Amino acid sequence: MPDINDCAALVENASRVVVGKRRALELMTIALLAEGHVLLEDVPGLGKTIMAKALAASMGGVFRRIQFTPDLLPSDVTGFSVYDQKSGDFVFHPGPVMANVLLADEINRTIPRTQASLLESMSEFQATVDGSTRVLPRPFFVIATQNPIEMDGTFPLPEAQLDRFLMKIDLGYPTMEEELDILERFRKADPIPELRAVTTPERVRELQAFRGDIRVAPPIRRYIAELAAATRAHPRVRYGASPRGSLGLLKAAQASALLNGRDYAVPDDVKILALPVLAHRLILRHEERAKGASAAAVMAEILAGVSAPSPAG
Repeated sequence: MPDINDCAALVENASRVVVGKRRALELMTIALLAEGHVLLEDVPGLGKTIMAKALAASMGGVFRRIQFTPDLLPSDVTGFSVYDQKSGDFVFHPGPVMANVLLADEINRTIPRTQASLLESMSEFQATVDGSTRVLPRPFFVIATQNPIEMDGTFPLPEAQLDRFLMKIDLGYPTMEEELDILERFRKADPIPELRAVTTPERVRELQAFRGDIRVAPPIRRYIAELAAATRAHPRVRYGASPRGSLGLLKAAQASALLNGRDYAVPDDVKILALPVLAHRLILRHEERAKGASAAAVMAEILAGVSAPSPAG
């Protein structure tokens, strides 16, 4: 059995650098343990890059960052082969995707063809380059960011790719106390290079494998299915969460239990995670979007209307 203390240690260690975003770090760690990926959406300057770097440094993994731009090509993500005249063979030059933690910065600023090049890697943990399939390092964790302002010249992610993200997380502005802490912590130099690993990629892989053994009682599984069904039946929703969404919620609940030192999931694991796991998968009706309704608000309605099982289950 792996050391489950490594889960909490990841959050604690990253929190030494990241100020006031503990819940976001917990959600990102849960997504990592569930072998999912995260979409961070918020205005620039709220620490999205620092969070990704801190988590990668804490797990001792290889970190890569891609700044998505309109002229970025798929080969800039996956890598490419170059002919070597000396050997007479093509030599593969790996792209940034060959990493443990990949930060896809402003993913909505690149063309759909390049966005799609990341899709195979996110779902299959592999990349196809020049007809050859290359297995990615494990763990492989994508943290993509979107800027909700300055939408001119952007390419919104299609629903099929949004569905590949286990969670969508909104960060929000820091409090006054948190901002003062940021000013103190970063006034001399960037503390990220001083952050030391508290685990290894191999141990994270062991935790990911152990996560599948976390017990989820039948009443909790039914609660997950009822939430998914309620998203499809809600009058304000055109298309609800797919079975991929309900399976993602189950895996996230298992990972939440693991993060909290339990070998079983409880209803609150599901209730707390339903919003970040399911809300971005809902497609509202046109009239609802025209009125400015948000999927998060609709998901909150659904959560309030579906009864959770008792903890005794």
